[in-house]
Amino acid sequence: MQPGLQVCMPTTALLGLLCRGCLSRAQNRPSRSFSSWPRKMTRWNSQESCNADTPQENPRVLITGGLGQLGVGLAQMLRNQYGPESVILSDIKKPPSQVYTSGPFVYADVLDYKHLRELIINNRITWLVHYSALLSAVGEANVALARKINITGLHNVLDLALENCLRLFVPSTIGAFGPSSPRDPAPDLCVQRPRTIYGVSKVHGELMGEYLHHKYGLDFRCLRYPGVISVNTPPGGGTTDYAVQIFHDALSTGHHECYLRPDTRLPMMHISDCHRATVEFMQTPECQLSLRTYNIAAMSFTPEEVAQEIRKHLPHLKVTYNPDSVRQTIADSWPVRFDDSNARRDWGWAPAFGLEELVKDMLRCVRDKRTREGFP
Repeated sequence: MQPGLQVCMPTTALLGLLCRGCLSRAQNRPSRSFSSWPRKMTRWNSQESCNADTPQENPRVLITGGLGQLGVGLAQMLRNQYGPESVILSDIKKPPSQVYTSGPFVYADVLDYKHLRELIINNRITWLVHYSALLSAVGEANVALARKINITGLHNVLDLALENCLRLFVPSTIGAFGPSSPRDPAPDLCVQRPRTIYGVSKVHGELMGEYLHHKYGLDFRCLRYPGVISVNTPPGGGTTDYAVQIFHDALSTGHHECYLRPDTRLPMMHISDCHRATVEFMQTPECQLSLRTYNIAAMSFTPEEVAQEIRKHLPHLKVTYNPDSVRQTIADSWPVRFDDSNARRDWGWAPAFGLEELVKDMLRCVRDKRTREGFP
């Protein structure tokens, strides 16, 4: 890829003859689809290079689905770097009061294309982080809703990223792999045949983003997250959620009932590593990227291994196993480990937390949270 600024313009506006407002009005119709767009996205020669010293205007970021596990922490990290008004958090739920006081928050439904467009234009958004999705176990319980949010919502943000020349980040997942994929380790490029609507929607997102990048120059970026472990939000219906709940149970009742077998090994990551990987990836100049979708890895453990590590601090923790057929089947189709060598080579990814560090930090954070909330 040649160093260069990515410029997104319709072919009919090649010489500036058609304003963006006119194009927007032409495209805002019920039959809107990729195939019906009267434009072509092109790549132009310009002055941007891989030189990290080149001055860049601070991004203005919109995060969809921002009240899930990842959004609030990512917003805080970006606000620390670019200023408190630089990031708009959005969701369809009412946020806690501290979210309102930490920076801008707006109601935004990813299925409401017109409202999303207004937010992007009125706030001069340049980066869009699309976290809205139904996770694996919840999606299997409501396939129609998962299809609507995970696929229709995705197409809305793809449309808007193209129309407004945005840098678009859409996370993927270990669930994008299936039982026919290599499992130990799973490489960036291999057979992907997931068996959940969550996984299918994520593969769809990876391929659509890559297609629109190659055809129109969309600055699409995607990381396949492992199971993400944090204390900030309660488990949200994912297959790896046991690795969050076990810390709460260890400090509250001393007993955790696990819905996976004790030997079920899955890739995992501390949330601070996940946030840092996302920010570093978004900041990387395009000319350093050989892929549009990367695996990122930190550690891989089983329920029994994390329980044993917790027992070094809480010896009386008791764990019983009552495998749930749906989640166990999902977990058995996922990779045991990620190969993230391309991310390490292309943009310098390296995790800070291993299992020992993760357990110490999670126990400390859960204790602090319980103290703040008045629990023993």
